[in-house]
Amino acid sequence: MKRIGMLTSGGDCQALNAAMRGVVKTLLNSDEQVEIYGFLDGYRGLIYSNFQMLTGRDFSGILTKGGTILGTSRTPFKTIQDPDENGLNKVEAMKQNYYKLKLDCLVILGGNGTHKTANLLREEGLNVVTLPKTIDNDLWGTDMTFGFQSAVNIATEAIDCIHTTAASHGRVFIVEVMGHKVGWLTLNAGMASGADIILVPEIPYDIDKVIQKIEERDKNGSRFTIIAVAEGAISKEDAKLSKKELKKKMESCTHPSVSYELAERIQKKTGREVRVTVPGHTQRGGSPCPYDRVFASRLGAEAGRLILEGQYGFMVGYKNREIVRVPLEDVAGKLKYLSPDASIVQEAKLLGISFGD
Repeated sequence: MKRIGMLTSGGDCQALNAAMRGVVKTLLNSDEQVEIYGFLDGYRGLIYSNFQMLTGRDFSGILTKGGTILGTSRTPFKTIQDPDENGLNKVEAMKQNYYKLKLDCLVILGGNGTHKTANLLREEGLNVVTLPKTIDNDLWGTDMTFGFQSAVNIATEAIDCIHTTAASHGRVFIVEVMGHKVGWLTLNAGMASGADIILVPEIPYDIDKVIQKIEERDKNGSRFTIIAVAEGAISKEDAKLSKKELKKKMESCTHPSVSYELAERIQKKTGREVRVTVPGHTQRGGSPCPYDRVFASRLGAEAGRLILEGQYGFMVGYKNREIVRVPLEDVAGKLKYLSPDASIVQEAKLLGISFGD
């Protein structure tokens, strides 16, 4: 008998259900008897022993369903070892609930912060297998995360829709794409939709270079400009500030986000009409695209195989078009940034796309 705990943590995204389904179907198709305990709302469920016994029927018909049937929440790693408001030791509570249910393994689906806590539980002696979930595609140790391609599709469609009104009115349009620390999503959606300027966190932008591109398009007869901006994009001036100075500036900023500040600066310098569109959480929502359904299913199947083999302490990742097993200690605490020298960035520049640098 294998007793498996399962939880989804952090922001939701497409294909979480598909990945869990892949794990469970693999286990149920084996000769092993299996019990599945689904912890509700991420690590909170494991901390406070809030779970449901699940069967194969619970994972039937969810391949195309977005979100997560287990619910999710954010439990920041930086406070995971702090007692809760009632003095409860959260890490000890998770361990106790793991042992109380006599679990053989925890399957944890999440992003960067989730993997830090997963690795901590591994260090505390629990058997853990993880799956890489995030629309940002910023997890170390894997070329791809599930949810990313679906989010690219949605962000691309948003920018596609902006093209017609931007062209009709001869406006500069800024579309703000999710991504606080990394620019993979903005870059891919921007290239796919034919954005003229792409601004990402890893490449601080010069406002004069941005305006230069807009004016260059005007001179060439283009009535409009599309700018894809990551929510974490930063100017060269701000990039020179210390963390303390930047935080102070952000606290005093009256703009809702970086895109609105950028729009105001462009309007003041050029006199052009600028509009901002923020697709926001739509990028996390809806049914997973076919790529993510297949990809998440493959990852889930490999996670199921790891459990059957008794191989724990790994994230199931993707390298060079193959599913791989990555030691959790190699993943936790690391982000996969978009390098300014990456071939995809250089190829985008060859296409005439400006990064404001």
